[in-house]
Amino acid sequence: MTLRGRVTHLLRPHSHEPADKVDPVMESSARGMRALWVSLAGLGATTLVQAAVVALSGSVALLGDTLHNAADALTAVPLGLAFLLGRRPPTRRYTYGYGRAEDLAGVVIVMTIAASSIAAAYAAIGRLLEPREVSHLGAVAAAALVGFAGNELVARHRIRVGREIGSAALVADGLHARTDGFTSLAVLAGAGGAALGWTWADPVVGLLITVAILMVLRQAAREVYRRLMDAVDPALVDRAEATLRGTPGVLGLGQVRLRWIGHRLRAECEVIVDPAATVVEAHRVAAEAEHNLIHAIPRLTAAIVHADPLPHDGVDHHAVLDGHRHDHPPADRSSPDRSSAALVRHRAG
Repeated sequence: MTLRGRVTHLLRPHSHEPADKVDPVMESSARGMRALWVSLAGLGATTLVQAAVVALSGSVALLGDTLHNAADALTAVPLGLAFLLGRRPPTRRYTYGYGRAEDLAGVVIVMTIAASSIAAAYAAIGRLLEPREVSHLGAVAAAALVGFAGNELVARHRIRVGREIGSAALVADGLHARTDGFTSLAVLAGAGGAALGWTWADPVVGLLITVAILMVLRQAAREVYRRLMDAVDPALVDRAEATLRGTPGVLGLGQVRLRWIGHRLRAECEVIVDPAATVVEAHRVAAEAEHNLIHAIPRLTAAIVHADPLPHDGVDHHAVLDGHRHDHPPADRSSPDRSSAALVRHRAG
């Protein structure tokens, strides 16, 4: 394969699906990419305007805001690469695909936020130690308003698209942009203080901006940490359990697990079926349970439903696994946590 062909394959993997069938995973990645391009354009323009005013006025508060906006714009790079990589199909080595690249991009975003907070604090402390008059206060105020408007528009777009496609990294990036908008208003307050002759106003606002950045850093880090640790909203687990219990032929539940891989959900569930059921009947119950899950849980693209026979006559259907089980007890205490009755895998798309 030529170099051009390899690059094309990386950015647009080959598919055997019909041309008129849209893969929901590909579509969500495409929406994420569009959101990043919009964000990059908006924040890039905002940063250039503010940087020009910083050079003109010498405002350290506006410098901090500009650095933060520049860092926020640059986070589009790792997130964009993650979306592109996430389009690639699973391989023999990466059997779950490349969705985790998006979570790693979230780590890079958190590190970028932390770096911008350090730069803003350094500039503010330096200005406190060596006070300097800020000039062109009208331009500083106008740049602050531009920063607020640009960041708020970008934040709303990122958060909305991120939540719709299930991307924690994109939502974290949107929260980051929203905080930038409020820090821009703080620059406006600093310009007002400087106009009143308060030489300390500008660097103090710079420090306040640093605190605001640290607050959003904490929130973004928590979101990314939870995603890396396979945390999900408990309400999703409740919905999955209710869906499984409502499936005809399901007599009880074992473990129900959900996990995010990028902006896609996967499920692993155990259901209890009639021990007199044939393998075909157990398979039908498991397949119907998976089908119901796919339709009930947004962004659930794959599920494994394992059918266990209802315990009876003191028979232990899992004796062969004694000493090999390290999982937590199942949700339904009356059910075992594993069985060989039926194993069905559903692949969406």
